[in-house]
Amino acid sequence: MVTHMTSVHCAIAFCCTLFVCHDIQAQVSRNQSIANPSLRQELLERVKQDQAIRNELINKGIEHPDQSVLARMKAIDASNTERMRAIVREYGWPGPGLVGRDGSEAAFLLVQHANLAFQKDMLPLVEQAYKKHELSGQDYALLLDRVLVGEGKPQRYGTQAKPIEEWSGRQPVLEPIEDQENVDKRRKEIGLPPLSEYRELLRQMYFPQDKREP
Repeated sequence: MVTHMTSVHCAIAFCCTLFVCHDIQAQVSRNQSIANPSLRQELLERVKQDQAIRNELINKGIEHPDQSVLARMKAIDASNTERMRAIVREYGWPGPGLVGRDGSEAAFLLVQHANLAFQKDMLPLVEQAYKKHELSGQDYALLLDRVLVGEGKPQRYGTQAKPIEEWSGRQPVLEPIEDQENVDKRRKEIGLPPLSEYRELLRQMYFPQDKREP
């Protein structure tokens, strides 16, 4: 059975990833040669389902999450993880040459919502794709932080927030950060905005009904 805290923490991953993947399909180049367009389309469809269930969770009120929505989200995530496992087994990391840049970003998002064991398995592949400029530095930072937090270690880039019930009212509270004094420098180097802007983004995404504070 999914606990309240664990379930809401899964939704936090949606928020962090959505910052990077808010318009995945717009990233594909018209002239890009894609070896497996059907797999690309499958990944994009899976992301639509992934995002729809998380939007439903937020729209129904993240402070008191609907347990039936959480159960459906868990089932969707489990299905996507197993499919990603099979894809990686067959092709390795699905890079832009195989599924397009938008398809590769979609694959990353599905990994971001997988279980910790699979995320740890995928981290070296994501790091390699980042170094080959096939995934963004933001993607790598998100998954690295996710794995570190899952292992009970301080995150490096400050991308992971605590569960909603541990926020200060409606103000996001982040998981512990390694060398926090220099985190904005690291974030800038990898293509992330300052932590203050990121916290505000999280607040607006989870509580869109609230007006931005001056």
